[in-house]
Amino acid sequence: MQLTGSEIVIECLKEQGVDTVFGYPGGAILNIYDELYRHQEEIHHILTSHEQGAAHAADGYARSTGKVGVCMATSGPGATNLVTGIATAYMDSVPIVAITANVGLPLLGKDSFQEIDITGVTTPITKYSFIVKTVEELAPTLRRAFKVAQTGRPGPVLVDIVKNATSDKAEYVYTEPEEIVRSTEKIDEAEIDEAVKVIRQSRKPIIFVGGGAVISGASEELKIFAEKVDAPVTDTLMGKGAYSGLEEKYIGMLGMHGTKTANLSLAESDVLIVLGSRFSDRVTGNTATFAKNAKIIQIDLDEAEINKNVTVDYHVIGDIKEVLKRFNDKLEQLYHKEWMDKVMARKDALPLTYNPEGLTGPYVVEQLEKITENSAIITTEVGQHQMWAAQYYHYKTPRTLITSGGLGTMGYGLGAAIGAKAGNPDKTVVNIAGDGCFRMNMNEIATAVRSGLPVVEIIFNNHVLGMVRQWQTLFYGKRYSHTVLDDGVDFVKLAEAMGAVAYRITKKEEVEPVLREAFDKADSLQKPVLIDCIIDSDDKVFPMVAPGKNLDDAFDEKDLKRQEK
Repeated sequence: MQLTGSEIVIECLKEQGVDTVFGYPGGAILNIYDELYRHQEEIHHILTSHEQGAAHAADGYARSTGKVGVCMATSGPGATNLVTGIATAYMDSVPIVAITANVGLPLLGKDSFQEIDITGVTTPITKYSFIVKTVEELAPTLRRAFKVAQTGRPGPVLVDIVKNATSDKAEYVYTEPEEIVRSTEKIDEAEIDEAVKVIRQSRKPIIFVGGGAVISGASEELKIFAEKVDAPVTDTLMGKGAYSGLEEKYIGMLGMHGTKTANLSLAESDVLIVLGSRFSDRVTGNTATFAKNAKIIQIDLDEAEINKNVTVDYHVIGDIKEVLKRFNDKLEQLYHKEWMDKVMARKDALPLTYNPEGLTGPYVVEQLEKITENSAIITTEVGQHQMWAAQYYHYKTPRTLITSGGLGTMGYGLGAAIGAKAGNPDKTVVNIAGDGCFRMNMNEIATAVRSGLPVVEIIFNNHVLGMVRQWQTLFYGKRYSHTVLDDGVDFVKLAEAMGAVAYRITKKEEVEPVLREAFDKADSLQKPVLIDCIIDSDDKVFPMVAPGKNLDDAFDEKDLKRQEK
């Protein structure tokens, strides 16, 4: 049948099972928005306050559901406002499709009003960027975009459509989406056999879990693998929840703000089994000494990650879930009692600690964990609060910590929370923010109010850029250059002005009752609730590994005080 390009866009979204779109209209994309109006019963559109919020919401939707997130924007500044969100998704391998509209074909390349070469802008931060210049190209391009976003290592795809292609007509025939198959063609049985042999010979193995294990849905296989190998399990920020943080073998996060147990044990291990991690500098510390006593086995879907940041001894290319199935079939039960006893004793002796006096971020996170029973979806911004959310909340299932790991995007979390709640209406969704990050995209509170999305926003308000101040304190002689935010902005009044419910907490005794009331209010009123938690400006995230240092050089507050003496 003959349809306009705008009708084809909507029909293709329906083909792909899209139920929610996040975006912001404008002149060039008006034809598509007019068609969305006609299909509002089938595709729910959430109007964000800023296009960046739409990109982050699509990202949060995708991470929390495992489906493709979709965002839309008009030409020029509308499209460029998506860029940070697209880059965030690219760094963390998140499947989103960003649909933009551009000026009409006769105006393209003439510096027309609100014209931008958005495909050129986004080429380095997408798996693929398309420009559609004729209506006949539209359906095949959109179908390919969804396939590319999901195939192999997931990631964002941009489809830019010139305006005349949204109004011209072409023949449309419904097409069933192609099945997305797991990547197994490069799995080499000989490489698996070699790795299994090394694991059998190990005496001090460690399993290191990255975001790839979450993306592949490998939790069940990972749990079996950890039991068979009889090894402690550590993870990255992106890997949280792939292996339950409540399991006895779990020893906490690795890296700059990882646990001493994980960092010290890694330095002693003789075999490190890496599942879907890109060896970020925040994880490895000094790469020259990273796991210096261990043979490293890297399992990853993306061949480009092998030996990119850390040289490994053995590798297997393929989907983590599929590779672990084969490992589990080949491995018999192993036992490492002496090693496990030593690591578990270290875990007991070196717990995470914080100042028990006064209101602190870690205390709030612990209370949040207790009240939500480890079952909430937690989104975060970036900084100290993000690390406390990673350290003190134990994620027992994947896709429950939604955070910007690779790009470190301030202003990400609230949009992501909106997307996560839209995709998981029956789950409790909490965004943990710092006051600096909240300022970046706080206008999205209005989006949550308007859309009836009862997310809970917790701000750790220390009136400074906390993580930057921590570095200034430790490495820059306490020269606090432009990191003080003590300007009297009242987040409670601001949230109330946008239609949300808001509370302020200034002491520990208020935390539990306010949290419980906040969740009750959010559910009963179906609107967002903001909690402004006033904490000390000089609270720090410990343990810490200084940039470029060895992981076993991790220090905490007690170590600093000993050095001062």
